[in-house]
Amino acid sequence: MLHNLKRRRLLSRQETVLVFITALWGATFLIVHTAVQYSGPWFFVGNRFIVAGLISALLFARVLAGLTLKEVVAGVSIGVMIFLGYGLQTVGLQSINSSTSAFITALYVPIVPLLQWVVFRKRPGLLTWIGVGLAFIGLILLADPGSVGFSFGAGEIATIISTLPMAAEIILIGWFAGKVHLGRVTVVQLLVAGILGFLMMPVVGEEVPAFSWVWVAASVALGIASCLIQLAMNWAQKTVSPTRATIIYAGEPVWAAIIGRVAGDRLPPIAILGALFIIAGALISELKPRKRGVEQADEFANQPAGSVEER
Repeated sequence: MLHNLKRRRLLSRQETVLVFITALWGATFLIVHTAVQYSGPWFFVGNRFIVAGLISALLFARVLAGLTLKEVVAGVSIGVMIFLGYGLQTVGLQSINSSTSAFITALYVPIVPLLQWVVFRKRPGLLTWIGVGLAFIGLILLADPGSVGFSFGAGEIATIISTLPMAAEIILIGWFAGKVHLGRVTVVQLLVAGILGFLMMPVVGEEVPAFSWVWVAASVALGIASCLIQLAMNWAQKTVSPTRATIIYAGEPVWAAIIGRVAGDRLPPIAILGALFIIAGALISELKPRKRGVEQADEFANQPAGSVEER
C-alpha cells in the first residue's frame, strides 16, 4: 500500500516530459515578443512552423510513406488549431509584453472542460465554474486594471480569442492520441500550421520583412522548440488525459513570467494579483472530487494504450 501511495505521488514519465516542455513553452513568449518587432506576425508563424515541420519530416522520413487518410485528417485538424492559436497569440505579442500574454493564454485551461461540454456533452462540475469565474476576474485585473470600464486593447483581445483554438488543440490531440502514428501526424500538423501562416499574409496585407538575424534565429530556435513540444504532447497524451495535461500546462505562464521578469517585464501589483487569479482558476477548474475506487481506475486508465505501432 505504501509503495502504491508513493507511486501515485510521483509524476509519470509522460507527465515529467510535459512539465519540461511546459517550461520550454513558457520561454517562447519572450522570444516571439522580440521577433515580431522585426517581422510581421503571420510571416513569423509561417516561418516558425515550416522549420518545425521540415525538422520533423527529416526525423520521420522513413515512415511518411505510410501516411493514412485518418492521419491527414488528424494532422490538418490539429494544424488549423495551432495556426489560429499561435497566430493570434503572436499578433497580440506585438503590443503586449510576454508575461501578460502568457497569463491571458492560461485561460485556455478552464476553457477545455467547457469545450468538452459542448462537443462531448460532459457537463462541467461546480469547481469548473468556480475556476472560470476566478479566471475571468483575473483577466480583468491583469489586462487593464486601471481603466474605467472593462476595455481591452487589440493585443489583449487577439490573445483572448487565441485561447479557444488552443483549448481545441488539446482536446483534438487527446481525441486522436493512440489512434494515429505520432510522427506522421506531427509532420502534417506542423506543415499545415506553417503553410496557413504564409497564406494569411496577403489576406491581412502583411509583407515579407526585411532580412534580420533576429527573426531568422528566432524562427529556427522556435522551430526546433515547436517540433519538440508537439512531439512531446502527441506522445504524452496517449496516456495523460486532456484535463490532467492542462493542469501541467497551467504552469506555462509562471515560467514565462519568471523569464520575462529577468528580461525586464514588470507587472504592477494588481496585475500580479490578476495573474494569480487566472492560475488559481486554471487549477481549480481541473480538480475532481475523488471517490472510492478512483485510484484503481486511474491506474488502469494511465496504462499505455498500445494501439499505435511505433516504428
